[in-house]
Amino acid sequence: MSYATIEDVQKRCRRTLSATERTVCETLLEDAAVIVDAYNKKAPEDAKKMVSCNMIIRAIGDGESAQVPIGSTQGTVSALGYSQTWTMGNGSTGELYLSKLDKKVLGTSCKIGFMSPFFSGTGEDDD
Repeated sequence: MSYATIEDVQKRCRRTLSATERTVCETLLEDAAVIVDAYNKKAPEDAKKMVSCNMIIRAIGDGESAQVPIGSTQGTVSALGYSQTWTMGNGSTGELYLSKLDKKVLGTSCKIGFMSPFFSGTGEDDD
C-alpha cells in the first residue's frame, strides 16, 4: 500500500522518471508508507501523500540539484583540488527519512504531558 503514486512524485519534482527510477520509486513509496504509518497512522490522507512524495524526492533526487545532495544543510566545492564536502541535516543521501516539517505535517510533535489519577480532565473539580 502506498499513499502516493509515481505520477504524484513526478508532478512534485517536475520531471519524468526513467524506467529504472520508476521501479525504485514504486518500492520506495511502499517503504515510505510504512514509515509514515509508524509515525502517525491517523494523519490525513493528503498529508501522508505529500510527505511520501517529499521522502521519495529526497531519496532519488529532483533532477536539478544533482551536484548538491537533497537534504544537505552545508556544502563545500573546490575546483582544482577536486574536493566536495556535504553535511546532512536529517539523514543521508538516498535514505528515506522524515524531516521536521514532515513530522509537523503529519500532525504530531514532541509534546510533554501527564495525566493525574486524581483529575478526570473534564474541567470540573474532582474531590
